[in-house]
Amino acid sequence: MIPFSPPRIDDVTTEAVVAALKSGWITTGPRTKQFEKEISAYCGHKTTVAVNSWTTGMQVLLAWWGIKEGDEVIIPAYTYCASANVIIHAGATPVMVDLNEGDFNLNAEKVRAAITPRTKAIMAVDISGFPADYDLLRILINETEIKNQFNPSNELQEKLGRILLLADAAHSFGALMNGGQATLQSDIATYSFHAVKNLTTAEGGALCFNLPDSFDHDVIYKQMCTMILHGQNKDALAKTIKGNWKYDVEEPGFKCNMTDLQAAIGLVELNRYQESLDRRQEIFRLYEKGFSNVDWALLPTFKTENKTSSYHLYLLRIKGISEDQRDSIIQEIYDCDVSVNVHFQPLPLLTAYKKRGFKMDNYPEAYKKYANEISLPVYFDLTNEQVQTVINAVIKSVAKIMNKEFVTPYS
Repeated sequence: MIPFSPPRIDDVTTEAVVAALKSGWITTGPRTKQFEKEISAYCGHKTTVAVNSWTTGMQVLLAWWGIKEGDEVIIPAYTYCASANVIIHAGATPVMVDLNEGDFNLNAEKVRAAITPRTKAIMAVDISGFPADYDLLRILINETEIKNQFNPSNELQEKLGRILLLADAAHSFGALMNGGQATLQSDIATYSFHAVKNLTTAEGGALCFNLPDSFDHDVIYKQMCTMILHGQNKDALAKTIKGNWKYDVEEPGFKCNMTDLQAAIGLVELNRYQESLDRRQEIFRLYEKGFSNVDWALLPTFKTENKTSSYHLYLLRIKGISEDQRDSIIQEIYDCDVSVNVHFQPLPLLTAYKKRGFKMDNYPEAYKKYANEISLPVYFDLTNEQVQTVINAVIKSVAKIMNKEFVTPYS
C-alpha cells in the first residue's frame, strides 16, 4: 500500500533525538531556542516563538492580540476546523468567505464585503502550500475607508491602527511570493510542524512576527514565551543560572511550549528542507505530466509569476463529477493499494458550524472545489515508480466510475 504522507524519519533524525535525550534537555532548552533562531533566519521573520502545535499557538496569539467576545475574524470557508475553532474558543465570531475561482484561497473581494467595525483580523489560509493573495489583502486593509471603520479595543490594536493580517501558514513553510518568503507579507505567520507537514517536529508549530518597526519584537518574544508557559516569566533554561530559581507568574497563561525533543527533529528537517522542497516539486511535475493527456483532470495551480507553492498537497480535481462519484473514485483508488485524501471538508458541512448557522449554499465555490477534489500522495521518499502507480490508479479508477475509455498514463 502506498501511504498518503508518512514523515521522513531516518537515522539522522533518530540520532538527533537520542542526542537530545542524552543531553538531559527534554523540555524547552537550547535546541528549541536554536530552532527558533534558525526559522527566523530561514524565513526572514523578526522573531519566532516555537510552540507545541499550530492550534495552541494561535490560541495564545489571539489572546495576546485581545480578540474577544464581540470581535470578528475573517477566514475562508474552505480550511481545516482548527482555523475556526481557535476563534470560537477566543469568544469571537468566525466570518467565513468564499474562494477564488482559480485557486483554493480566500477571495479578497469577498473579504472586503465581509469587513465590519467588529473585524479585528483576517486569517488567510495558504491551502496546499500555495500563498494567499496577501498583496491584495494588504492593499485592502490599508484603504482609508477600511481603516476609518477599524475599532481598536486595546493598545496593541491601536498602535497597528488597522485590521491585523494573519497567515495560517500550516501548509506553506518555504512558499515564495514577490521574490521572498510568502509569509513575510503578513503581520504574523503561524506554522504547523505536525507529522504530515513538509517540515515536522512530530507535533509542533511556530509563531513568527513581522509587525511594523513601531513594535518592539524583543519585547514581543519575551511576552509570548511567558504566555506559552502558564504566564511564568522564567523557563527551565533560564532557571539553570545559579541563584535564578525565583520566578513570577505575570498573567494566567497557557501551556504550549515546544520541547527540545521536538526541536531536535525540526533542526534536522530545517537543515535539509531545500532538498525536501526540490523533491516535492519534482513529484508535482510528474503528476502534472501524468495527467496532462486526460480531459477530465483539473490540475492545481502551484506556480505563477509572483507565487511559488511549498508543494505540500497536490489537489487534483476531476471535471464533471458529483461528490458521490468522487467518493466512489477514492474507494477504487484505495482498492489499487494507493492512499489518497480530501482537503478539506468546508466548515459549513461540519456539524459544529452547521449548528452555528453557517450554510454551505452561501459558499458555492468552496463546495464546487471540495466535491471533486482528491489529494494525492506527496512526500520525500515517494519514488518515481510509486508516482506512476498513483497516476495509473487514479486514471483507472476515474475510467471505471465515469465509464470512460482508459487512457494509458505518461511514463
